[in-house]
Amino acid sequence: MGGETAMISALNEQSSIIRTERGLTITGTRITLYDVMDYLKAQYPPKLIREKLGLNNKQICSALAYIETHRTEVEAEYQECLQTAAEIRQYWEERNRERFAKIASMPPKPGQEDLRAKLQAWKNRIERGRASSGYCPSNYIR
Repeated sequence: MGGETAMISALNEQSSIIRTERGLTITGTRITLYDVMDYLKAQYPPKLIREKLGLNNKQICSALAYIETHRTEVEAEYQECLQTAAEIRQYWEERNRERFAKIASMPPKPGQEDLRAKLQAWKNRIERGRASSGYCPSNYIR
């Protein structure tokens, strides 16, 4: 009887995670295990991951169990996803570098001075908040 329960549990876990064109995905959602891995790498607790991704208890438990059971496979695919994302980001940064430089060098349109000053003040406030909290985007890209 115990073996039967283990087999049913394994089947439930496998049916909760499916492979789609997006990769390993939580059944009934568009959320991939790589989304969950991002939060795990950032050391979020499971309850917060569940809330951030809008999952129920069964879904987050299935995802975490699958990741634990297939750690090597999931980690390898996750690293591939990160590499692909970095390559895409680099491609678009290089492709748009000149365009962004041109846009940045353009004078503001008449009547937008107040709006641009507010935007710059907002950006400065965000940067000060990040600096004081120890936030660093590179901590989440690994």
